[in-house]
Amino acid sequence: MKLQRMNRRALALGALAVSGALALTACGSDDTGGGSGSGGSTTAAPSSIKCGDAKGQLQASGSSAQKNAIDAWVKQYTAACRDVQINYNPTGSGAGVTAFTQGQTAFAGSDSALKPDEIETSKKVCSGGQGIDLPMVGGPIAVGFNVPGVDSLVLDAGTLAKIFDSKITNWDDPAIKALNPDAKLPNLKIQAFHRSDESGTTDNFTKYLKAAAPKDWSYEPGKSWEAKGGQSASGSSGLAQQVKQTSGAISYFELSYAKDGMKTVDIKTEAPEPVKATVENATGAIGAAKVVGTGKDLALELDYTPTAANAYPIVLVTYEIVCDKGNKADTLPATKSFLNYISSKEGQGLLADAGYAPMPAEIISKVRSTISGLS
Repeated sequence: MKLQRMNRRALALGALAVSGALALTACGSDDTGGGSGSGGSTTAAPSSIKCGDAKGQLQASGSSAQKNAIDAWVKQYTAACRDVQINYNPTGSGAGVTAFTQGQTAFAGSDSALKPDEIETSKKVCSGGQGIDLPMVGGPIAVGFNVPGVDSLVLDAGTLAKIFDSKITNWDDPAIKALNPDAKLPNLKIQAFHRSDESGTTDNFTKYLKAAAPKDWSYEPGKSWEAKGGQSASGSSGLAQQVKQTSGAISYFELSYAKDGMKTVDIKTEAPEPVKATVENATGAIGAAKVVGTGKDLALELDYTPTAANAYPIVLVTYEIVCDKGNKADTLPATKSFLNYISSKEGQGLLADAGYAPMPAEIISKVRSTISGLS
């Protein structure tokens, strides 16, 4: 036992030594008014954070899907670059794009790539350039449910489409029973919740329903909810809260919001077994995405009907939207510095623990190259 304690102490001292080395070298020439290695800071800054000339306030807004990832990134980044304050407002993808194209923010987060008209509008604030999509965060859109006595639930695209279009209204419906023969489904009204605000999560969820169940989902995909009936809440956090507190509830949100023991639906695809909403299964699906953007734009086309085992079909990619040229001079250094960090190996390495999927290597390498050329 004494030897074990000595070994543990040695390991702890080794870890402290590594932390000290990282803290001393993290920011290079950045002057933080005391420095991360000069006076009592115990936060080890990731080695990939290069502060350079970054300073001042950085305003950004948009996707609530990536909020938990942004929070983790900002915590690490601002511990290293103390002259920068980052304010990210999770207003939803639609509002974020609008704020960006009106020149109110340095960058926006959106779970949908810019549309042609939005790119055209962005040219007014990107002097000599335009807004571009940088895929940065991936992950599954989980379907959370709260059905008393049911711990495991399988649904397919057609059944989900009917539930969210108010065509299946009770949990003991024959269609749900057929997919869950061993479950004790109660005679309980389904409480389906959708986003009240414009949302890229809604866009991707409805793209999945349209692609995988075209006969059962007659609406065009989009950021605004179009289907009949149901109830609404604002933001992914609002939907998750409704599922948590409402008996019979079902809704859609990023996996990182399925906390505190919340149960999520396994999706029946063409694969032999239903697929669980996990980071690993989302990564498998995102890896099959194709870059369809032109020039420096890296918009992706996702496959919502994968057939491979362990490929979760309801996924999204969150883009950081920024000007390729014409960024404001006072925010460009901080914008590039922060985006460089979150696209780095260390930045992407934080995603899995936060419930997100990192971008595949071939995609994130293009993102890094594009960020280096922002002007």
